[in-house]
Amino acid sequence: MSFHDEEPQTRGFDPAIARRLLGYLRPCTKQLVLAIVLVLSASAISLVGPLITRMAVDDYIMVGNMRGLDLIMLAWLLVLGTNWFISYWRIYTMSWIGQRVVHSIRRDLFEHLMRLSFDYYDKVPVGKTITRFTSDVDRLNELLTSGIVNVVSESLMLIGIMVIMMRLDLRLALLCFAVLPVLGYLVTGFRSKITRSERDERTKVSEMNAYLQENISGVRVVQAFCREDENLRRFDKVSRAVYDAAMRVIYLFSFFWPCVDLTSVIGTVAVLWYGGLQVANGSLSFGTLIAFIAYVGQFFGPIRNLSQVYRVLQRAMAGGERIFRLLDTEVSIKERPDAVELPRIKGDVVFDNVYFAYEGDNYVIRGFDLDVKAGETIALVGHTGAGKTSIINLLSRMYDVNEGRILIDGHDVRDVTLSSLRKQVAIVLQEPFLFAGSIKENLRYGKPDASDSEIESVCKRLGIDDFIRRFPLGYDTEVEERGSKLSSGQRQLVSFARALLADPAILILDEATASIDTYTERLIQAALRELLKGRTSFVIAHRLSTIREADRIVVVENGTIVEQGTHDQLIKARGQYYHLYTMQYARELNVGAS
Repeated sequence: MSFHDEEPQTRGFDPAIARRLLGYLRPCTKQLVLAIVLVLSASAISLVGPLITRMAVDDYIMVGNMRGLDLIMLAWLLVLGTNWFISYWRIYTMSWIGQRVVHSIRRDLFEHLMRLSFDYYDKVPVGKTITRFTSDVDRLNELLTSGIVNVVSESLMLIGIMVIMMRLDLRLALLCFAVLPVLGYLVTGFRSKITRSERDERTKVSEMNAYLQENISGVRVVQAFCREDENLRRFDKVSRAVYDAAMRVIYLFSFFWPCVDLTSVIGTVAVLWYGGLQVANGSLSFGTLIAFIAYVGQFFGPIRNLSQVYRVLQRAMAGGERIFRLLDTEVSIKERPDAVELPRIKGDVVFDNVYFAYEGDNYVIRGFDLDVKAGETIALVGHTGAGKTSIINLLSRMYDVNEGRILIDGHDVRDVTLSSLRKQVAIVLQEPFLFAGSIKENLRYGKPDASDSEIESVCKRLGIDDFIRRFPLGYDTEVEERGSKLSSGQRQLVSFARALLADPAILILDEATASIDTYTERLIQAALRELLKGRTSFVIAHRLSTIREADRIVVVENGTIVEQGTHDQLIKARGQYYHLYTMQYARELNVGAS
């Protein structure tokens, strides 16, 4: 079962969700009151038209008083002009309120996402999160800008029309109301079927979007294995499922709305027939009949619109539930109430009997003990899945230890503020992430106030100033999304410079040279030797040649330290590091020979 199937697509009115939405509406109270006044005014003015028509027919046309029609025309123009003015401000005000609320919700979502711990992103697909910002927020906006207004205005219109119709002629009114049970039966009977069909359609659309996203992300693999035709056949199948689900919805609406229209026509014809008889025998004026028929036309409009509002409400409630569920997702990595600012550190790090598991008691780090002196370079070595990345994630407190503690300059990382900790720890990952913007903006990401001379100095020391200046715009070159205008090695070097420009006391290189070719790697080794001086550094790499010059090499297996020492010491010991090194050395020799 996909995660889409577990998401509510529609649901009835939920008071809890409504209360939280009202919280977002509270800052717009004045505008909301204005909108309600405008809605009341618009509803009242809309009811005046047929009464003016009745007056024109009975008091002027039927008695031959053509001069009085001028006053009727002026009255109609006044009504139309006032209605236009009120409608304009009603639509503008409600749209303004909707956009303010949407802006506030999106801001809260983004702020919450930026603070959510890694365990959320480990479990939730990116597309699912983005949907909260787009489709779900749009559904709430639809409810706020049109749904609420329609509920109020159409309900008031319906009540007003029914009152006026009963005052004009009770018998005609009751005749018109006789079709209401039929309309109620139609709405009740079709509502559940339409709801199920729309839910199925949205589920199929979600599955299609997931398949589309997967194939776009993996298009290089698709083309490399010549899977275009096969994937197209699969997409046709998924897209056909969307088509079939959509056609079921269309079929239901194609049957439902004509039934509603037919019922309203029957009501109108019945009123016209019985009203015509009343006019013929003199018990009803012709103007009253015309006005009544106009009200009959208005009477079925609100009923139709209110049934549409119910669908808007269902979608908005489901979207609101998903949004607030995300906002209610607990941040697992929290600062303690008495957390203190971590002062500028030297870089002493102690892992004291650390245990850690991503879920339950399935520990990936077990009894990990390591004492690192300030300025020392530690190389973490081990097979994939040994726990190396988990160790450095604990150091920057992306996750919390289950047992034990991690100390930096004697401070437990759980006792200091997250910002003061992470500002002094820089991380360079295997897959460098560059944001859309210029090279200079990306370099300044960890130090926004860095001067141009500081940026250029760091880049020159890393040997990347030359390749940056080869671009027509130099440091102002736009790198586009994920740095797509740069090569893999160039992106990695920019991420090196970004981390080192921040001048961290602790530097983490997580497979940071894995994406760099041997020539590029040699270019940065000299710069790294100098730049790592005075910093506590943790280096994770599969290329053992990258870590030979580390002050200490720590071999990790199943979350524990199996041996540690310098390169020469571990080679002489002929333990696990020796076997890892010899295998890697042989592999690099073979690559070089080829």
